[in-house]
Amino acid sequence: MDKGIYCLLLRNPACTVAVGALGQRSFAAGFHVYVGSAQGSGGLQRVVRHVRLAKNRDRHPKWHIDYLLTDNHVDLVSVACAFTEQELECRLAEKFQGVPVHLFGCSDCACTSHLFYYPADPLDEIFSAFQTLGLVPAIKTLNILHAESNL
Repeated sequence: MDKGIYCLLLRNPACTVAVGALGQRSFAAGFHVYVGSAQGSGGLQRVVRHVRLAKNRDRHPKWHIDYLLTDNHVDLVSVACAFTEQELECRLAEKFQGVPVHLFGCSDCACTSHLFYYPADPLDEIFSAFQTLGLVPAIKTLNILHAESNL
């Protein structure tokens, strides 16, 4: 499988979500960007798993991001992926200027967070963040809308 890094763009109303060991977390209305790595044996199939989970909401959460993907308040709006065999997840996360959600998605590294809040759509920033690492992302806008929110 092809390896790489990716970002998930989420949209949500103001809500509180139980995120495993992190406990109850409040999320402001707007957008959140999650930065992930697909360097394992399945490669970028991990992104397909995330999309299916967001669409079907039919599995028990395993990772921090799964708790958001399975919550009825949160919609997966877009996915951005780039092929690379380099470990660039943390470097990509450093590029985001949004408000970090403390300790989210980074239990296996020294980063502050791999999830960032934005009041407005940050799709341009996602594209730019990949470019600063010399990567050109494929960006797919999804039509997986479950929540009834007026953002």
